[in-house]
Amino acid sequence: MRWLLILLIVLLLGLQVRLWVGEGSLAHKSELDAQLDQQKVKNKRLRQRNEVIARDVESLKTNLDAIEEKAREDLGMIKQGEVFYLVTDEKASILQDSLPEGKTSP
Repeated sequence: MRWLLILLIVLLLGLQVRLWVGEGSLAHKSELDAQLDQQKVKNKRLRQRNEVIARDVESLKTNLDAIEEKAREDLGMIKQGEVFYLVTDEKASILQDSLPEGKTSP
């Protein structure tokens, strides 16, 4: 009977150690819950970004004005008959030239 009691106490202590320390413990579970919350926030942000991209793609498929706007913005294209003017700031170019290599102005 004495050995059975000792065995049960050792088993209880072993289960308590497993509950409080190591993989599967309460601390580990709370850490995983925090990671899950972070991943949910990240997924929500990425889902919103995907929705914006899907709207842009749909707009580009159906709307010629959207295609023209995208070409002007990203590719710098101009319409036939338009005149392109490039305005530069002389002070900015002088400042840019005086900066050490690899540095950019604020």
